[in-house]
Amino acid sequence: MKAQHKDENTLATDVRKGLIESAQKSLPPRLFYDEEGSRLFELITELPEYYPTRIERAILTTHADDIAKAVSANTAHRVHVVELGAGTATKSQIILRALVRRQGRTLYLPIDVSDSALREARERLAREEPSVEVRPLAQRHEQALAEVQRVGPRRLVLFIGSSIGNFADVEAISLLRAVRNSLAVGGALLLGVDRKKPIDVMLAAYNDKAGVTAAFNKNVLVRINRELGATFNLSSFVHRAIWNEQASAVEMHLESLEDQRVRIKNLGATLTFARGETIHTESSVKYDDAHLADIAQQAGFARERDFYDANKWFGVHLWRAV
Repeated sequence: MKAQHKDENTLATDVRKGLIESAQKSLPPRLFYDEEGSRLFELITELPEYYPTRIERAILTTHADDIAKAVSANTAHRVHVVELGAGTATKSQIILRALVRRQGRTLYLPIDVSDSALREARERLAREEPSVEVRPLAQRHEQALAEVQRVGPRRLVLFIGSSIGNFADVEAISLLRAVRNSLAVGGALLLGVDRKKPIDVMLAAYNDKAGVTAAFNKNVLVRINRELGATFNLSSFVHRAIWNEQASAVEMHLESLEDQRVRIKNLGATLTFARGETIHTESSVKYDDAHLADIAQQAGFARERDFYDANKWFGVHLWRAV
């Protein structure tokens, strides 16, 4: 019950800030991940249009042993793994297996706001990876990183899935600095990032023909209705995915199809929407080399190795704390 109360308070704060107090209505993407949102996202990762998961998994599979060798070099200590935004840990499992092959055992701390995703990850890893000790942390990144510093002298932080792209640069640098501060000099970060490519390819990944991403986007309104007593009518909003060249990002929005009012009972508030007005629910930044190098430098990391697919559509990058 305590976790539920915490989540409700977080939701209420985010909704008040993003929908009531802001001129451009917006919601943070972490609100997607209730149980249904986590289920829908897992479906998205298997869609033919959604290339990031498929390509990143292939990169990790090809280079997992190289990564394990690099992060465990020059130390007598076992490398323990911390993951931000772990979800169900299906790709992380590839790295965990490689570390087990190299050092026998490892400790894994998956961090995520979704209890259901962490529960699935823990149960599957217990069955399939008995040499991995799993200690889930159902917290936001900032809270969990304080606990990470107590986990052994050599740590590998995973931040894959291009989750860093959900943050504006100033926020991304702040988060990565916090990661850097949780590591000793020489500690490692494995960062997965989506790269700039033809716009039609990027947009299709967020606007699939089956409509799964649209359902995922609208599910945040279902959650607000359920948990805060709101009156959003899903049929009066439509999912939009657009390319913002200035931000180098695909943006997801929920667009109002009509002038309307929405009551949020638990917050004692009524929202007004004009026809065509949107709620900005997610940005997914797409990087080039110069952009990524600047972020690494500002966050206190040195770039050690880069791993790509043949088309360089996606990159997995090993950085060291300096």
